[in-house]
Amino acid sequence: MALALARKYRPKTFADVAVQSHVAATLKGAIARNRVAHGYLLCGPRGVGKTTLARVLAMALNCERRGDPELGGEPCGQCASCTRIWSGSSSLDVVEIDAASNRGVDDARELRERAMYAPSGDDGYKVYIVDEAHMLTREAWNVLLKILEEPPPRVVFVFATTEPQKIAQAAAPVLSRLQRFDFKRIGPADIRQRLERVLADEGVTAHPDALAMIARAADGSMRDALSLTDQVLSMGDGNVAPEQVRDALGLVPEDEFIGLLDILAERRAGDVFAFVGKLADAGIDFGQFLTGFADIVRAQLAVTLGGTSTDTSERVHEALVARKETFLAGDLLRMLSALTELEPRFRKSGQQQLLLEALLVRFALLDRTVSLEAMLRGMSGGGGSTEIDDEPAARRAAPPPMRAVEEKPVAPPRASDAPITDWRAIVRDADRSPPAKAPAAAPAPVAPPRAAPAAAAAPTSPAVPDVSHISERWDDVVARVRAMGKSVAATALEYAAPVAVTAKGDVTIALDEASPIYEQALEKEKGGIGQLLREFFPGVQRVTVRAATPSGAPPARLTDEMVRAERLTAMRRRDPVLDRAIDTLDLDLAD
Repeated sequence: MALALARKYRPKTFADVAVQSHVAATLKGAIARNRVAHGYLLCGPRGVGKTTLARVLAMALNCERRGDPELGGEPCGQCASCTRIWSGSSSLDVVEIDAASNRGVDDARELRERAMYAPSGDDGYKVYIVDEAHMLTREAWNVLLKILEEPPPRVVFVFATTEPQKIAQAAAPVLSRLQRFDFKRIGPADIRQRLERVLADEGVTAHPDALAMIARAADGSMRDALSLTDQVLSMGDGNVAPEQVRDALGLVPEDEFIGLLDILAERRAGDVFAFVGKLADAGIDFGQFLTGFADIVRAQLAVTLGGTSTDTSERVHEALVARKETFLAGDLLRMLSALTELEPRFRKSGQQQLLLEALLVRFALLDRTVSLEAMLRGMSGGGGSTEIDDEPAARRAAPPPMRAVEEKPVAPPRASDAPITDWRAIVRDADRSPPAKAPAAAPAPVAPPRAAPAAAAAPTSPAVPDVSHISERWDDVVARVRAMGKSVAATALEYAAPVAVTAKGDVTIALDEASPIYEQALEKEKGGIGQLLREFFPGVQRVTVRAATPSGAPPARLTDEMVRAERLTAMRRRDPVLDRAIDTLDLDLAD
């Protein structure tokens, strides 16, 4: 039975370990100078060489030619001890333990007792390799703490983990008793070079684009890259071609990504649904597609900014260069930001196709959204440039002309016009701009104060808002009151609304339903509410609360029990599920 590539080509020396030269050189020097520590912690992503280096260290410590100046701390890889350790066969002096299945106190005690026995050879070492060390419990680490601080002679512990932060949380004192080495992720270029050497030894011809695709799919793991290569070879005819890699790994063809870029560039939002439907019919994993599309957008951004994309094939790179002027850097950056924000929710969603379609349609309409922002800026700013992010105005749709707004005044909105009040508010602000200053005239005689026209002071007084304007900002007012820590008043405002505004700026608030508790809360806080309303609308003078209780009825005394009951009732109104849960489980508000 043939060995898998990941096992067959596992490094036998420190020099063979790819990328992790900073760790290999340190361990090799420690052995050559006889300065071996009693404990090591190897941290890093999966498949980057942690367990491999631990085995090489065990081989070097127990090699029959240890101390040979020609080796310089490297294991010979040929003696019986090296061969046995490298192949994973049973050895008295090298013990590998999986902490995921041996994580308890009893397992740690057994390990401690076994470590007390001397190595089998006179000059050998006992090496304990503990993989997935972050799975050990806090109690197990406490059992090992003493022996890690004062281990027996010629005993070395090597802990390998992908999550060192969990060890720091469970057993921080352990870290000070171990030498820590952090392993690097292996880049696509290094993975490609390693695969080329392995496949050359296997006598297999590989296309460069196929190796690049495997390197990207490996995601920094050399072991995964070799395993994926094995998978491709098992379904091929002895060669590694891009088509085989796509079929074996279920990857999306690069041409599909380029076609999607064209759809987005040409604003063909309607074609998005057919495109995603074709992916669904082909059985493409949408999560994998999203990751691949993010890589293409990133590569397009690099090319657009004048850089190079080293992680793509030459053919894709040429296609991206040809589309360099199609996308603006700002658009690509917004697309990458949206992809990053969606990914955590996308992985857990049961409607991945719907989320993907909505995202791509949003990208196809991205330019129109920016044009709307430019139009709003032009309307509210009273002229000036409407370009965004210093992009050429010719690349954007021009905002609608303002002539109609200037020539035809718009009547004040009614309460029924609330859905479109935002636009009319913009127009009203434009109409209320101060008139042009008249040319300076000769100074007139000073008149007595009583002769001054009353209208002269009108421009200095703030405008009184109407009810619709206050209603539009009512949610902001409620949020501000809640942020101030006044939860009862905020809840009362949720069930209240402004109903009238006098010419002097007095605002009347009324509750939807009669509630003595909410009425008292509003009466108590109406001064603060009025001050808060003045921040939004300077013309507001004071707030009046319209009583909802019958006239002459004595106000109820506000108690904690009444407040709790009222809040519970409000919560039940807002959430029917919570309402049923309260009835079924007999819940109460604990606050």
